[in-house]
Amino acid sequence: MKQFLSYLVLLILFLSCKKESGSAPEPIKPIEPGDGFYGEVYLNLPDSVNDWVIYEVNLRAFSPEGNLAGVQQRLDSIKSLGVNVIWLMPIYPVGIEKGINSPYSIRDFESVSSEYGSLEDLRLLVEEAHQREMAVILDFVANHTAWDHPWISEHPNWYTQDASGNIVHPPGTNWLDVADLNFAVDSMQMALIEAMKFWIREANIDGYRCDYANGVPFSFWQRAIDSLENYHRSNLLMLAEGDRFNHLVAGFDLRFSWSFYDQIKKVFKDGDPASQLSNFHLGEYNVLVGNQGILRFITNHDESAWDATPVSLFGSQEQAIAAMVANVYLGGIPLIYSSQEVGRNSNLAFFNNDPINWNANPNTLSAYKEFMGIYNREAAARSQDLIDYSSNAVLAFSKEKQGEQILVIINTRNSASNYQLASEFNGSNWINLRSNDSLTFGSSLSLAPSEYLILKKP
Repeated sequence: MKQFLSYLVLLILFLSCKKESGSAPEPIKPIEPGDGFYGEVYLNLPDSVNDWVIYEVNLRAFSPEGNLAGVQQRLDSIKSLGVNVIWLMPIYPVGIEKGINSPYSIRDFESVSSEYGSLEDLRLLVEEAHQREMAVILDFVANHTAWDHPWISEHPNWYTQDASGNIVHPPGTNWLDVADLNFAVDSMQMALIEAMKFWIREANIDGYRCDYANGVPFSFWQRAIDSLENYHRSNLLMLAEGDRFNHLVAGFDLRFSWSFYDQIKKVFKDGDPASQLSNFHLGEYNVLVGNQGILRFITNHDESAWDATPVSLFGSQEQAIAAMVANVYLGGIPLIYSSQEVGRNSNLAFFNNDPINWNANPNTLSAYKEFMGIYNREAAARSQDLIDYSSNAVLAFSKEKQGEQILVIINTRNSASNYQLASEFNGSNWINLRSNDSLTFGSSLSLAPSEYLILKKP
């Protein structure tokens, strides 16, 4: 359950919000889970969101077969990156009518597509992930359905319609392959919530990443999350693919930050001052209350498909690694997207099968295992508070927690940089956590292109 302070903010915001149109929703009745739930309760998800590391799986690219079994076979590789939450992209049957083979055009919310396997395959994947102390969340799309979803014919009033009574695609988008749902209809809302309960009950999943959360009303998310928390047996994880502040007020644990993605590109790609990143991080986090956080990334399925992969975007394997170190250590909840740990250069599709070469760039994979291992071992690395010491080219900051201090120094440029240390560090001693060597500072550091240091006060 959420912190008291979060509920206080929620109450104030809710009382000030304009009510949604349509009939008043029925109150949610708490449901006590009983026999009928598949699998053992998973209790090992860390309580603090700051201790979560999320890994996004592009099913169609993850193995040559593009299925759930291919993910299950590589769970140890995912775990080796310090991951404790796996996010599976949509597993549902894809719409055919007006379809473009998008996994986000869903024809049935309560079925595993034969493309990916079966319910038993999903259950096995979840069970084996839990054995490795990793939670599993599913992608869920509440804003729209495929045009051949049964609701289209059975409940046409569940969809947004134009003046002529025609069902429409989501307004303000070019998503012609999907039909927009009408949240003024209470029975439709209840059907969506029941579909989300289905996977908790039938596959023992641990929560949801909610697609296009900005397109769905606050009141629905609040209602759905309250209901799911009453239904779930352990620690429900809810991630909003959206940047509205009230997603967290509604009960989401995490929200996306495309703005941070834009900032990290400006610094590592365009040469903006490195201090922008520290300032932006602190600005995003100073309004949060309770146990909630912001997801940070240098790529995901959309960015790697339509923008560029990190290697292409930042210009080299080394620069992409340095950007990810900044992304992870500055703060927020880190996301690793399948393929970035092996430095994929070309865009990665998700509308069709596009297998990842897991043997590409072993040095990049080694670097990920190293800096993610340090991140998970050092409590100070996961603190959201920092003191900034950045120059124009060098991102530098210190963090403290539980009496321990780390210092992270990253050359954000693809060329050598000379960094003048703050006077308080002159003559100070540190341990280089990457090599375990001791280091005594002078007044400056010469940094190779994209070089980074992760240091700890002895």
